[in-house]
Amino acid sequence: MDQDELYEHFSIEVDPKQTPMRIDKFLLERIEKVSRNFIQNTISDKGVLVNDKVVKPSYKVRPNDVIKIYSSMEPRHKIEVIPEPIDLDIRYEDKDIIIIYKPPGLVVHPGIGNLSGTLVNGLVHYLSQTDLPVLEGNEVDRPCLVHRIDKDTSGLLVVAKNDFAMNHLAKQFFDHSIDREYVALVWGSPEPEKGTIKGNIGRHPTERFKMHVFQDEEGGKPAVTHYEVLESLYYVSVIKCKLETGRTHQIRVHLSSKSHPLFNDYKYDGARIRKGTVFTRYKQFVKNCFDMIPRHALHAKSLGFIHPRTNEYVLFETDLPEDMQNVIEKWRDYVTHQKSKR
Repeated sequence: MDQDELYEHFSIEVDPKQTPMRIDKFLLERIEKVSRNFIQNTISDKGVLVNDKVVKPSYKVRPNDVIKIYSSMEPRHKIEVIPEPIDLDIRYEDKDIIIIYKPPGLVVHPGIGNLSGTLVNGLVHYLSQTDLPVLEGNEVDRPCLVHRIDKDTSGLLVVAKNDFAMNHLAKQFFDHSIDREYVALVWGSPEPEKGTIKGNIGRHPTERFKMHVFQDEEGGKPAVTHYEVLESLYYVSVIKCKLETGRTHQIRVHLSSKSHPLFNDYKYDGARIRKGTVFTRYKQFVKNCFDMIPRHALHAKSLGFIHPRTNEYVLFETDLPEDMQNVIEKWRDYVTHQKSKR
């Protein structure tokens, strides 16, 4: 786990019949064994989100609000991982590793508020059908996962089936020798068309649920992203990114820092028009595109590494998911139509 990670400690859905109440008072009444200072400090640190938005202590909870509390401190308790028969899209498997495709919207590992229905819940069930000892007991933290990708990012993950494979792969990630290529749809046209973005990434100094690129080396950790434009569509561009490091939200925050946020990335200012006209028809077109891909447009396309058992280089690739293909095609049609009118 990256040290800049924020951990979700609590997730509360407010009762439909709840009367208005200040959020600090509400949380103090709802959460056992928590101090008033903890609640107030967490709100001040922007660690309390209501419906995914930071709130002030004076905010009054409303019926059906979803409240989440984040902290940089890892929860002391372990989360029991419940085996669940979830459909897993396994692209390759041998006695040491599994290459799995994670669709957009699937949470990778369980946490408070996401105790079930995650990729790890499915993996625990799948591997429990074998004689592998790696999953003995049920209190595990992201079993076998050497790395992970965001909930709304699609693409490939490698899973280790034993300690030998886990240690071997973990070292490759630590040494930055894993080849990871992503495809993204971003606003605008990055210049130059091929380049490298360098900048320390760490937790945002005021918005604690976001990451931030620091202009000096006094904050965050070193991060390097290589990018290349695959297709320029004037308003947006299809690019590929290769990670040299693996910081939280690295591609998203690096590109946003260069004014080319991922398309429909609400967290990093990509869920609004960043290039184009203000005409109503164009606004409606962009909204329709957002509706087609209700997530940030990022796909983990390929994984290459040294196989822990054979010591041979292996490369796994996957096509773009349908939502990304469709929205890219819609932009192509729009640009072609605009050119034909000139």
